[in-house]
Amino acid sequence: MIYLDHNATTPMNPEALAAMLPYFGRDFANPSSSHSEGRKAAAAVEKARATVAACLGSGPDEIVFTSSGSEANNLAIKGAAALRGCGNIITAGVEHPSVLGACDSLLGAGFTLTRVQVDRAGLVDPSDLADLLRPETFLVSIMYANNETGTIMPVAEIGRICRAKGVLFHTDAVQAAGKIPVETAECKADLLSISAHKFNGPKGVGALFVRRGVRLAPIVHGGGQEKGLVAGTSDTAGIVAMAKALALRAAGMSEIFDRTKKLRDRLEEILFSSLDRLRLNGHPDLRLPNTLNVGIEGVDGGRLLEALDSRGVMVSGGAACHSGGRSPVLEAMGVYDEAPAAAIRFSLGPETAQEEVDSAAAAVVEEVRRLRGGKQ
Repeated sequence: MIYLDHNATTPMNPEALAAMLPYFGRDFANPSSSHSEGRKAAAAVEKARATVAACLGSGPDEIVFTSSGSEANNLAIKGAAALRGCGNIITAGVEHPSVLGACDSLLGAGFTLTRVQVDRAGLVDPSDLADLLRPETFLVSIMYANNETGTIMPVAEIGRICRAKGVLFHTDAVQAAGKIPVETAECKADLLSISAHKFNGPKGVGALFVRRGVRLAPIVHGGGQEKGLVAGTSDTAGIVAMAKALALRAAGMSEIFDRTKKLRDRLEEILFSSLDRLRLNGHPDLRLPNTLNVGIEGVDGGRLLEALDSRGVMVSGGAACHSGGRSPVLEAMGVYDEAPAAAIRFSLGPETAQEEVDSAAAAVVEEVRRLRGGKQ
């Protein structure tokens, strides 16, 4: 198997897996319990909180653990809206479904939604966003980096604009964290979401950075865990493993960045030099180092993915959470205004080898030529 779908999920880092195992066994206690075993579990959670905070350049008191990046996004948006009662939210059409869905759920309940346009590379122009701010705008939610194209948004400038206007700025950093440096202070974020399984941690655990002084309302009520914002028994094992995985990524970030970018660029060069009628979806430079989204004309995307799958090459046609059909991300970018093309996303990981990239590239070239009837 050649796995080039790391933006969908990643294999667990063995060290992160080892770190979580004790909490399924001898250290199984509930961290909310007052006895000594509970306090030991609680200490592990707090140590993990400090680690995650250090990786994001924040304080431990600003980290709230969630069950996923999607829950973190929903908590940020709905939690901010619940304290307002009404107002305007600005986002973009290239956002993750959990952001767009959370925003859409508020329509008709006193809230309005404005979508800022993106260009052909999927970028938001900060000046366009600034022009859309209104007195009733209380929240802007723009992702850090796109999960389908890898395009990196100008979040620092957007954050500065929001901060100057007194508008909350949330950024979905699920795809960015662990791939590029993510600093909460640098991007002026008030709220920032991450998810463990995107950087070799376990599925089912995420975190939301909540800048000190920012207030949210809970979206699930219960026992009052995580400062009353996330009800339910804390997933000690998952939280510990997430912190370990993020710390390992942070320690090796420069090496991982350089290596995955080199392999990504090699894959891109082979494909574009071997086939015609290809186009890049996403920004050529402002892009995650591991991500390549290619539009391939003259083939059916579903048939190409099936052919590659049969050869053991795991890639995708876009986001794993997308139900199929036209990609809302590519639609917002205006890609569908051009000649019809199958969109294929390649996303590499720290474990990806050059031999895998070369074999995958060869398989893509062969299958595209076959589906095109032997044409290049």
